[in-house]
Amino acid sequence: MDFSTQPVLQVNQATIFQGLNPVLTDVNFSVEQHEFVFLIGRTGSGKSSLLKTLYADLELKSGVVEVAGFDLGTIKQKEIPFLRRKIGIIFQDFQLFNDRTVAENLSFVMKATGWNNKLKIRERMAEVLMLVGLNDALEKMPHQLSGGEQQRVVIARALLNEPSILLADEPTGNLDPDVADGIFKLFQEINKKGTAILMATHNHDLLRKYPYRVLKCENGVLQDSKTHDVSFGTSF
Repeated sequence: MDFSTQPVLQVNQATIFQGLNPVLTDVNFSVEQHEFVFLIGRTGSGKSSLLKTLYADLELKSGVVEVAGFDLGTIKQKEIPFLRRKIGIIFQDFQLFNDRTVAENLSFVMKATGWNNKLKIRERMAEVLMLVGLNDALEKMPHQLSGGEQQRVVIARALLNEPSILLADEPTGNLDPDVADGIFKLFQEINKKGTAILMATHNHDLLRKYPYRVLKCENGVLQDSKTHDVSFGTSF
């Protein structure tokens, strides 16, 4: 893992689009390797579109964005899998293959990102499941796991390639509060080991409880708590 002094994520004068419509303009921020950053804003304010742009699911049409050493303005389609080896992506709705075991879900991602040694694949799967507290889940099907356990599998999947940064889109949104708290503590443990985290959330309690930096999407702009007084009352 690269712990250089360069920001792992740098955004300069970017415009973020939803389809043909710009939803955020003149976006400027960076995330350092060790940082934990919240991303907030009402539904439709541009949070998910920003995250999708950062992992190259949406095209960057304007501005300069560098993620884990990749320039998203010039990235080629064939290079996107290499970008996604350097970042971990975590979704609210899990996006697991329900007809495959946990092992098959994880190995699918590993093979898609260049792993081909069966022994090393098995070893790495065991390592990441141990990290998330699911040592005995390899042969289980997703429906045999609780929502919190499925989200732990998703986090394990995101950690397979030792990412520089995790991009998490409402990772606790569908979970009970107690389960969500456990998942959040897992994110904190991952962050303490040096992986940057950018987490979109609607969870007011997390924002009040943990004094991490906040980016807020509102009225077409992105406010940064490093430079603005960002409010997070009940309006997101």
